[in-house]
Amino acid sequence: MIAAPVPALALRGGDIPLLGLGTWRAVGAEAEGAVSTALELGYRHLDTATAYGNEAEVGRALAASGVSRADVFVTSKLPPDRAGHERRTLERSLTALGTTYLDLWLVHWPPNGAATPATWARFIELRDEGLVRAIGVSNYSVAQLDELVAATGEAPAVNQIPWSPADFDAGLLGSHAARGVEIAGYSPLRRSDLTHPVLTDIAARHGVSPAQVVLRWHLESAVVVLPKSVHRERIAANLDVLSFALEAADVARIDALGVSTGGRLA
Repeated sequence: MIAAPVPALALRGGDIPLLGLGTWRAVGAEAEGAVSTALELGYRHLDTATAYGNEAEVGRALAASGVSRADVFVTSKLPPDRAGHERRTLERSLTALGTTYLDLWLVHWPPNGAATPATWARFIELRDEGLVRAIGVSNYSVAQLDELVAATGEAPAVNQIPWSPADFDAGLLGSHAARGVEIAGYSPLRRSDLTHPVLTDIAARHGVSPAQVVLRWHLESAVVVLPKSVHRERIAANLDVLSFALEAADVARIDALGVSTGGRLA
């Protein structure tokens, strides 16, 4: 099975597919199997992290897949306690993944809860050396994004944060867009009430599951979404959101489930 092309957003250094496979809590043979399945089905975006402890498994699955490395967008992340050891950590990630570059490297959390511009400056240096094609952060507030820009003149390409209908915040979306920062959402299904009448009604009308509605909603909103699963049928169902589209009225109803404008991470 080869899925229809996943829509993508343009980043400096290459396009990021809007739908990827998350690998948090997937370890060992289970992680390797999930990545192999995803690549076979047509996924071309893999999200891992040093802290996940599965970069080697992700790399082995990618190498064995027969899919060209150039066709797969690979993201990993620097643990906050490795601030100050960016180069060594990145080199270890590249070795584990069996690649000479990452498509996207993120600061996983603000080190010690602070924006830490010194780490961001080292990210820029490593990107400029060609070891990473795009750089970003995860779990940063808008104020912390501004601190990085003030110190270096460059905004992160991506901020990976929790995102689901319950997390929707038009103000937060607008703040990121104004700074040229794309949002990548994690835990989209774990943070969703898949029994909510709005989601079940929209799902019934489209002949899909509420989980698929949530994932498709991310795509309609141009927010990168990273559902995690190690089960073939669920990995396939998550990719099948390319087979339908939501109407503008559907998107508006789902948006209305979110927090008020100007809420979290402001």
